[in-house]
Amino acid sequence: MNQAVTWAALGTGFCFLMTTLGAATVFFFKKEMGDGAKKVFLGFAAGVMIAASVWSLLIPAIEDTVARGGIGWIPAAGGFVIGALFLLLLDCILPHLHPGSKKKEGLQSSFHRTTLLVFAVTLHNIPEGMAVGLAFALAAQNPGEPAFFAGAFALALGIGIQNFPEGAAVSLPLRQEGMGRVKAFLVGSMSGLVEFIFGVGITFFAAMIIPVMPWLLAAAAGAMIYVVVEELIPEANLGEHSNIGTIGVILGFLVMMILDVALG
Repeated sequence: MNQAVTWAALGTGFCFLMTTLGAATVFFFKKEMGDGAKKVFLGFAAGVMIAASVWSLLIPAIEDTVARGGIGWIPAAGGFVIGALFLLLLDCILPHLHPGSKKKEGLQSSFHRTTLLVFAVTLHNIPEGMAVGLAFALAAQNPGEPAFFAGAFALALGIGIQNFPEGAAVSLPLRQEGMGRVKAFLVGSMSGLVEFIFGVGITFFAAMIIPVMPWLLAAAAGAMIYVVVEELIPEANLGEHSNIGTIGVILGFLVMMILDVALG
């Protein structure tokens, strides 16, 4: 378990660092990220998460089940549905506000607009952190299979890369809302802390979750795909020139696929 926790801490710590570096852009830019750049980054994040869901989560879940003598598609499909329903539930309960939108989602609350914006990002950072933590937990459970560690490393690298623009996408709008630069940076940075918490937290139960590991991997994939379809792709294709967002999706998918296949 100690090895799994250490690896997960390093992997999610890198993701958190990239979010922090992205949030630091608030010190260098006075205005919010341009519409074209925002679409590309949102699309890129969506592409990374789609590829990661397939190569880093669903395929390992199927392979691990088959290796144990089970039917591969059952935990993959079941866990996928559970993960999507879990995010749907959070989406309906947690008060949040998507950047660029004026309509609040989730339960009614008196939270300030800036708080709701942070909640929106935090919502989809949960499955990202769990995915990285579970990938490293699976690698620790299979020490004789270096491909598992390489795959977990590739997942952390891919998620970390897409966290850089994500950090900027939090801090810059908060600055536009009137928040001071230092506070906007700190809030943007802390929005990525949930990945570290959930990623490391899940590994403490690694020894107990070995039998259901394929279900959890697939659940993380389902949660990530929910975020992609419900939030990232629609926002990447808003307004005119939606092909920019589509190109971002293709690039993100390509980068994550290459990382996972080459390293895993």
